[in-house]
Amino acid sequence: MSEHNVRTVTVNQIGYPVSSRKTALFRGQTHHYRVVEAQTGTSVFSGETSAAVKDGSSGAVVRAGDFSAVTAAGRYLIEAEDGTVSAEFVLGERPYEELQKGLLKAFYFYRCGVELGGEYAGPWGHAACHLAEGAVIGQPGLRLDSSGGWHDAGDYGKYSGPGAKAVADLLLAFEWYPEAFLDALTLPESDGRTPDVLLECRVELDWLFKMQDAGSGGVYHKLTTAGFPGLEVMPEDDTAELFFSPVSAAATGDFAGVMAMAARIYEPWDKAYAARCLAAAEAAWRWLEQHPEEPGFTNPPGITTGEYGDEENRDERFWAAAELYRTTGKPSYRAAAEELIPLPFPKYSLGWGDMGGYGTLAYLLAGEERTDDTLHRSLLAGLLAEADRLAAVSQQDGYRISLREEDYIWGSNMLVMNNAMLLLAAERFSGEAAYAECALDHLHYLLGRNVLDISYVTGYGDRPVRYPHHRPSVGDGVAEPVPGLVSGGPDRGLHDEYVREHLQGKPAAQCFADHEASYSTNEVTIYWNSPAVFVTARFNRGSLQG
Repeated sequence: MSEHNVRTVTVNQIGYPVSSRKTALFRGQTHHYRVVEAQTGTSVFSGETSAAVKDGSSGAVVRAGDFSAVTAAGRYLIEAEDGTVSAEFVLGERPYEELQKGLLKAFYFYRCGVELGGEYAGPWGHAACHLAEGAVIGQPGLRLDSSGGWHDAGDYGKYSGPGAKAVADLLLAFEWYPEAFLDALTLPESDGRTPDVLLECRVELDWLFKMQDAGSGGVYHKLTTAGFPGLEVMPEDDTAELFFSPVSAAATGDFAGVMAMAARIYEPWDKAYAARCLAAAEAAWRWLEQHPEEPGFTNPPGITTGEYGDEENRDERFWAAAELYRTTGKPSYRAAAEELIPLPFPKYSLGWGDMGGYGTLAYLLAGEERTDDTLHRSLLAGLLAEADRLAAVSQQDGYRISLREEDYIWGSNMLVMNNAMLLLAAERFSGEAAYAECALDHLHYLLGRNVLDISYVTGYGDRPVRYPHHRPSVGDGVAEPVPGLVSGGPDRGLHDEYVREHLQGKPAAQCFADHEASYSTNEVTIYWNSPAVFVTARFNRGSLQG
């Protein structure tokens, strides 16, 4: 486990856009501070901190220092009156370019079924893995090709719904902020024409095609071994039998939604591929229509890997219908979406379990002239109200984020980034820059401006997570973990033995351990990385105002 003396002056350890509001946060009694050029030691700004705030979630007394007046690009640090200093950070027009590349390159490192080679993988390569056919549970004798896609998390399972959420975030990021994806990532497929983000998403989409039952159009819920391998097992050494778990409504709805989105976004780049995505989405929709009362998914007997159970599938059906309508304009999809909107299910969530937010975005983006006025106004008002709620919580929080004490759950950093995504959606629909400023505060938290003075992204910041619960990072013999992985973050529920032993009595935002054994606070997953890519892309497009 990484142990360090937590600095009392915390900043975004990567940096701040020069045109943004810039704030450092101080624990304790600091009243005065200065901003210093890192190389020369020259003081360029001095200021006073705000009044102290007792922050319940972190257990800290927090003061803020606003240094927005510093606008010259460069490398700086903050020095408090007692001589304590912050991490060094940059001010620049686009300070998160390398971070975004790293967050996106992480998906390459999650790839399954192919060798990760030295030219592209550096020291973190491994041999091809999981190439065997998988048995289909409930269909004796049927075995299917299961190779490809991304490993889901710190283990080697592959799950249709979470995979669809990750791809949706990346495709939305590209659709909304294309100028942030102009640089190549050095992928094996890079061709100088198709943006690398689309090449990487295609890896997962190609695997998702294999998860669709050719006869019915339904989508298998997940593909895993019966149980998790040991923590030091490299992917090519995980040779236990693979199993396709049965078709589920949640997986099928998510598949239909993301394939409909892909059909629209890939159309300018590869018309044949876009048509294949649309055909697959429509086949999945037909399955949904034929199974209106499908029960939620539970693990089959003998399967103990991540269940990703989901009793409520109206949100996935809504996303599928709205996305298919946005892509095709067919009245039948509009009618299906509008029939679902009045029903009681979450419509602003962007989590793998509650996907209704993607349906809301698709319906709103279809355009007022193509949707029901009343429903459009209602969904837009609800989205802005939820963004206002998140902003209000952030204003009361010592570390400027929208998590209440009870929100520090398993995967709390996904909530941090999902909430930032929703705030950026509110910016897009309202034109109000304040929503983007609040979203940027969430990125600051992820990258070190938090009570633990830690960057929750491996390899980025001067005190990043170093010991994630991630089998390749544990088993590869390389001192540093695979870079660009977003850690799950504080979990007040103390859901693993390591944190139960070491963190009893800690405030919610301090319930985190940078230790490979802490799967409940320090695991990594594709769908924690994907909203971080989206948020980072927003701030790589330039001004906060545009």
